[in-house]
Amino acid sequence: MVWSRTVLSALSDGRISVVSTIVMPAISGFTYGRCVVISPRLTLEREAMYFQNSRRRGEDGIAVVIDFLLSNARLVLGVSGAAILGIATLAVKRLIERAGRSADDEKVEQKMAESWEELSLVSSSPTMIRKGIEGVVMKHVSKAAKQHKADLCQPPQTSSQETSPKPESKSKRLQLCTFTLQDRLQQFYHTRAALAPAEVQRAQSLAVDICTEIQGFLHSRHPDMPLGEMSLGGSLLDDLQVVSADHACLLVPLQLEASLWRLVPGEETLLTHPLHWMVRRLNLEYFPRGRSYWDRYLVGGYLSAEAVVNMFNKVVMETVNWPSISSTMDCLVRPVPGGVDLRMEIQSVDVNGAPSGDPALFVTVLPVLREGDVVLTAQPELTSPWVNAWHLSLYPWETQRLAQLDAADSGRRKETLKILKAVCRLNPALRPLDAAPLINLILHLSSSSSSGGESNWSEGSEHVRFQQCIAELIGYLEQGALHSYFKPAVNLLSSLSEDQVDQMGFMLYCAVSEPEILLM
Repeated sequence: MVWSRTVLSALSDGRISVVSTIVMPAISGFTYGRCVVISPRLTLEREAMYFQNSRRRGEDGIAVVIDFLLSNARLVLGVSGAAILGIATLAVKRLIERAGRSADDEKVEQKMAESWEELSLVSSSPTMIRKGIEGVVMKHVSKAAKQHKADLCQPPQTSSQETSPKPESKSKRLQLCTFTLQDRLQQFYHTRAALAPAEVQRAQSLAVDICTEIQGFLHSRHPDMPLGEMSLGGSLLDDLQVVSADHACLLVPLQLEASLWRLVPGEETLLTHPLHWMVRRLNLEYFPRGRSYWDRYLVGGYLSAEAVVNMFNKVVMETVNWPSISSTMDCLVRPVPGGVDLRMEIQSVDVNGAPSGDPALFVTVLPVLREGDVVLTAQPELTSPWVNAWHLSLYPWETQRLAQLDAADSGRRKETLKILKAVCRLNPALRPLDAAPLINLILHLSSSSSSGGESNWSEGSEHVRFQQCIAELIGYLEQGALHSYFKPAVNLLSSLSEDQVDQMGFMLYCAVSEPEILLM
């Protein structure tokens, strides 16, 4: 069986004649149908219609040829040949589509490509900081911030039917546009960072009530347990808590016999970590185990912080009648399960006994050991995997030093610290920075200032100190180390991952030229 293809030619008088007929053998398995030879004359009207629709019909013809070639090329050319033909066909099709596209469409496509390139620059910013293209990033950030300011300063567009704005609203808008960084910091401090006195009083009252209940429970159930007077501690008590009064610490002091126990500094232990202290049992040959109540929590001759925490977990968290305490305090009190620390949640309730809209207060029970000005806390989450290690708390020293510096020069270091804490808590990229690096940052700045630099921490200079803190923090992140003010061997940034450092560095670098982005 053969098939034939007729080649047509258009004559000058509008007729179409047969030029040649190609006869080829048929391929097995395919039926091409009968070939029809077209030889009648085409009228001028049909010829005109043909040329009017030539573009559309031409595109349809190309599509038919493409479909035919791709459907039969596999058997004729093989798999690899068909793949090559498909790629070439796709390229030709795109060239044809681009040739038929208008110039406006090309401009739109070019603008979209440029926009995607700019977006890719911003999205890859954390790695770009280390590649030396900070100028590109800063150009985009500065442009966006300036545009935001310009939008604030522009009057709102109103229709002719609407009345003109009042002079009061116009003056407020102009006042907003003329805010300095100092004004914005003060506004941020009073509206976002500082807590209302009523909120602080409510949280402290709830914490004192639960402290009284737990202390009474321990004295009644375990009268032989040598404990000191429980008290509150932490940022809620020292007026350093920001954004929300939602956490507090309940300090449970353990009383040790001075002749039977010795606190060993971390530098003198095998751990050699300045913050990981140990509590050694003394004179076991003269005073055997059992002479001290805490001998039952010895591990290898040392008082185990993890064993003490496990004991309080069983004695307090798993034994206290929480519904009874809830009814006594007129609020919902329950332990928080699943954590390493000893934490309780206190939720206020309304008159119907349902939880109110007030934020919950989380109270952490913290066993502590005191000797002079040394405070050791049982926090296995900080000393893991060493079960015998106790954490040396530098918080009392840091807050005391901060208060001394402010009292000496009537400074505003405390307010600056609260602003920095609120900024880090409200910004997801800066949230891994807790209070310890921030307070040590301010202490280092105060120390360097007193040795010859700028030492003005008075009211009205918060904007200068705020920008200085940002610049110094960027330097510490680049070095990967912020050393403790009282224990220089301790790196307060060691717990941060590389990704977290990159994200924080990028955010702070953007805030160098536009500090207001941290206060939004």
